[in-house]
Amino acid sequence: MVDSPSPQRLKQYCDYLAAELEAAAMYRAMAEVEPDPAKSVFFTRLVEAEMRHASRWAEKLGMDASQLEPAGGGFKIGLYRRGASIFGTAKIVPWLLRGEAKDVAAYAADPEAKDFAVEERRHARALREMADGVDPMEALRGERWHKFTGSGGSLRAAVLGVNDGLVSNFSLVMGVAGGTDNVSFILLAGVAGLLAGAFSMAAGEYVSVRSQRDVYEYQIGIEAAELEEFPEEEEKELVLIYQAKGLSEEEAKRIASRIMSNPQVALDTMAREELGLDPDDLGSPVGAALSSFTAFVVGAIVPILPYILNLGGIAFTLSAVLSVIALVVVGGALSLASGKSWYMGSLRMLLAGGAAASVTYAIGSLIGVTLAG
Repeated sequence: MVDSPSPQRLKQYCDYLAAELEAAAMYRAMAEVEPDPAKSVFFTRLVEAEMRHASRWAEKLGMDASQLEPAGGGFKIGLYRRGASIFGTAKIVPWLLRGEAKDVAAYAADPEAKDFAVEERRHARALREMADGVDPMEALRGERWHKFTGSGGSLRAAVLGVNDGLVSNFSLVMGVAGGTDNVSFILLAGVAGLLAGAFSMAAGEYVSVRSQRDVYEYQIGIEAAELEEFPEEEEKELVLIYQAKGLSEEEAKRIASRIMSNPQVALDTMAREELGLDPDDLGSPVGAALSSFTAFVVGAIVPILPYILNLGGIAFTLSAVLSVIALVVVGGALSLASGKSWYMGSLRMLLAGGAAASVTYAIGSLIGVTLAG
């Protein structure tokens, strides 16, 4: 006869169930606001995985798993949804990773949920890789592809920062120039836009990278605890990893045994092989903030440079010409970074940035006429 679960165990099942339903609701919200179809499907797959986990706990509680639904709306879910719709789902990933890290910690210590711990680790890795630009479905399958990250990722982030500064300040300058011929007003608006945007970008990047680093450090801490508490299981995992890389079972066991004999090397190896993290390169919040600030300034200064140099009547025309050239260059650089045609990237950036500037110029002209009248 099987003993009935204790009240404490039943409460644990309830906690697990609530956490999985909330995670499913979170991912569903991301799927609904994500404009990229591939990423939306990725989040939907995560919803399905969390609901599958929830079903196990529901069955242990004697509930009908077929009636389960992701947790309904609430302040937290609404806040995440709103944030994702404004800033993009990539900015919400560090907070999603916190939830995955908590699940991994809880499941890794529970014999009934160790298989879920492995899957939650895979979800966390997939989220990180998706945020870094890996194809979402490849990230979910756990396959590694060459990514424009690391030093290249910093370059890509810098190019994106330049693009943000260029487009936003070009549009701002054109809008103000459409409404007034006063060079001082245009310059003041441009400088204000440059500083506001640069500080905003830097603050956002600092918070994002700091949160992401906290999650990574927390995951490495969990891995360290697992190595101390379950060294045999961790060694078996390492053996499987090396076998998957093409080593024979004997070779994999020999290498894993040698690695596990040194706790520091074992932690470093498991962080790299299992979590996909480089303990020596978890990201610098200050460095990211400074890079973002600098990149934005470089882009934003282009439209106001003729006004700074006080070039008089040709400042407006020169501002537009320089901005157009910069749009073409930045668009081409982004496309090359993504392995796409530089020509199409340049054209796309030129059309997008030019359209934004044209619209703001037209609005500025209308407002200027109205105020003058």
